[in-house]
Amino acid sequence: MRIALVVGINHYDHGGSLHGCVNDAHSVKAVLERHDGGAVNFDCRLLTGTGPDNKVKRGDLKDQIEQLFRTDADIALFYFAGHGHIEAAGGYLLASDSSRGDEGVSLSEILTLANASPAKNKVIVLDSCHSGIAGTPPEAGQLATLSEGLTVLTASTKDQYATEENGRGVFTTLFVDALNGSAANLTGDITPGSVYAHIDQSLGAWEQRPVFKTNVRQFVSLRKSTPAIPIEDLRRIIEFFPTPGAIYKLDPTFEPEMKGRDEGMPPPDPENTRKFAILQRYNRLNLLVPDDAPHMWNAAMESKGCRLTALGEHYRRLVEKIGCRCHMYTAPNQAMHRVPKPLLRAGFATGDGERYVLRGAGQ
Repeated sequence: MRIALVVGINHYDHGGSLHGCVNDAHSVKAVLERHDGGAVNFDCRLLTGTGPDNKVKRGDLKDQIEQLFRTDADIALFYFAGHGHIEAAGGYLLASDSSRGDEGVSLSEILTLANASPAKNKVIVLDSCHSGIAGTPPEAGQLATLSEGLTVLTASTKDQYATEENGRGVFTTLFVDALNGSAANLTGDITPGSVYAHIDQSLGAWEQRPVFKTNVRQFVSLRKSTPAIPIEDLRRIIEFFPTPGAIYKLDPTFEPEMKGRDEGMPPPDPENTRKFAILQRYNRLNLLVPDDAPHMWNAAMESKGCRLTALGEHYRRLVEKIGCRCHMYTAPNQAMHRVPKPLLRAGFATGDGERYVLRGAGQ
């Protein structure tokens, strides 16, 4: 069982309203509910604060978070888009009725609930200002406190704002893109690590920096997308390359086209051309390269060969060991502090005559 609590709050009684959080929450719910192809994925519960008559109150938010992490699920995922607040005592997520920053739901309390959860995997995703403090108690300095199976992904560091552009959170836009397949590995799995890598690489050097903290033995797949290559074709990689460093020999019979053949060259062989189609797909996915030839066509017509890249060797080992039931781990990069950009998610601020929107305390 996979469950997700998805929260988006635009309306605040005592602070600046936001504009994209509710839309972001709906987008996250939509992408989590189904795998690519339509199979059921997460059972999502949606909480949105859209106006004075539709609020997410602090008590309700806390109760729903407690219920989420009390559940014995395969994955319990919490997503929040709204105002965040930080002070010496730690960080807070603000509800619609929070009248001051420390009247939100404490991030330390959320982490305590997640750490004690019976769920096998817990994932916390926060698109709010200063959310990078999640998982790091103030007294712990730079040390995160995460139980096994817990992953935290946030839109910004503890010192930064989270930004909105065109009515959507910059972080959540990239998060949803990642879940839609941009962060998928060759087998179609989208993991928290690959999601973080996609977001990290998509943001520029002067933008907010996502934060990734995890304590897992193996990443879980948050969503399945259509594989870039049929799994049965990927499994054949050990047929073509049975040992590390092997070179698969080619000749003109592998090339299906007659164009460019010298007189006396053998014609295409149907079996070999089918194999060559798979090898060319490997080449397009950076799994292999022609050996001592500029292109695969040259390698075949000049009776040379092809060899695996480092990525190809990685997948060859996975197929050899576990029959392609694999997840590709992308090591997270060291997060850098970057300057936030206009339309920030933390209340109201002004600069150079423009109105900025920040996902912070709204003060």
